[in-house]
Amino acid sequence: MQICARILHLFERYFVTKFSDLGLAKPLLDALASKGYDTPTPIQLQAIPPLLEGRDVCGIAQTGTGKTAAFALPSLQYLDANQRALQPLHCRMLVLSPTRELAAQIAQSFRDYSRMLGKIRVETVFGGVPIGKQIRAMSQGVDVLVATPGRLLDLIDQRALSLRNVEIFVLDEADQMLDLGFIHALKRIDTMLPKQRQSLFFSATMPKTIADLGARFLNDPIRVSVTPAATTAERVSQYVTFIPAAEKQALLTIKLGDPAIDRALVFTRTKHGADRVVKYLQAADIGCAAIHGNKSQPQRTQALQAFRNGQIKILVATDIAARGIDVSGVSHVFNFEMPNVPEQYVHRIGRTARAGAEGIAISFVDGEERGWLKQIEPEIEKAAKSNAESDSSTNAARRGQRAPELAASAAEYTLEPVGADEALRTDELYLDEITLKNTTGSPMRFGIVEAPL
Repeated sequence: MQICARILHLFERYFVTKFSDLGLAKPLLDALASKGYDTPTPIQLQAIPPLLEGRDVCGIAQTGTGKTAAFALPSLQYLDANQRALQPLHCRMLVLSPTRELAAQIAQSFRDYSRMLGKIRVETVFGGVPIGKQIRAMSQGVDVLVATPGRLLDLIDQRALSLRNVEIFVLDEADQMLDLGFIHALKRIDTMLPKQRQSLFFSATMPKTIADLGARFLNDPIRVSVTPAATTAERVSQYVTFIPAAEKQALLTIKLGDPAIDRALVFTRTKHGADRVVKYLQAADIGCAAIHGNKSQPQRTQALQAFRNGQIKILVATDIAARGIDVSGVSHVFNFEMPNVPEQYVHRIGRTARAGAEGIAISFVDGEERGWLKQIEPEIEKAAKSNAESDSSTNAARRGQRAPELAASAAEYTLEPVGADEALRTDELYLDEITLKNTTGSPMRFGIVEAPL
């Protein structure tokens, strides 16, 4: 197996350099060229050939590496080469997505890639909008249906959809789909799908327990992986700031005032937390919006569109909404609250550094979140760098002024906690302390100061 993988790697490196080398049809190549795509990404190089052969595939790649095109292109080629009259209430290809936004983006990608093929009908169904229009759309039958599990089952229960004729089944963001509690819905959907089908799993992460569960949907799959599971994007510079929870909002407000931030995503753990952050930022005249499960679909669409076209520079989101955010030009990701699942951290910072760009991820960590940071550290390969500017910025926040620039770059330091026996306790205002060692090994101590206003 290792020898075969090595041969494949060498073949890809020296012989396969363009989409035209993968056996894709000319209309698909023309559609790719019109979007400026010429060179396939690693996940596309590995996944497209076996998919064209009709094999089941379990694909693992970091977010932003081109997973959608990896399964959309060969699937569209199959559907175009095997044209059939559409049957009412049926679909030929089913793609399941955990969020509405991601479903809409996947469907748009299918439309973009297929526009030079014969007529390929693509529809989306998800909650948050009236079901009547979706029922009418399915009455004519479709080639490609992109759906969220809940609304899909609603349509099936209303006898507005049947899965008996599905030829290709795709479960995108499989780990998140199962983590979000869709396992029972997926098992029910699996019983409605024909046994003879091509099945695809694509995800940024695939923990062993999820992979074992996913095995029921796949038949002798080819496993393709371009990075180890749950490793972070190499082009993302990652920083961590230790700060009391009560001081996070003040620091975030100052950070987001930096003109160097082109477009930033701020992540919270809860919906109410996201709304609270937006309230404070708007009070500071910082244009922003929130996107989470309590927002209606029109509100979510409007916020995402405003973020895309630059009307607002800041979007505050929860983890479930993060899977639907695919916006180029995101320069910064702020973890206002740390996720309690390491894989969620990977997905969060994957919203920046997309399409070959570089990005910055800054995490605010309070005392209660240190345990979660410890769990995440192996996933970021001990690459967390302390944002030394944060201490100066925090103090300035309390005085209502911008922090001065530090002479030293935070990237030159590695983070080491100060032990209880080493901690400086000469001033009770120091609530938290860390030791930073510069490249020469000389220790430097910083404290988060809670000073009176």
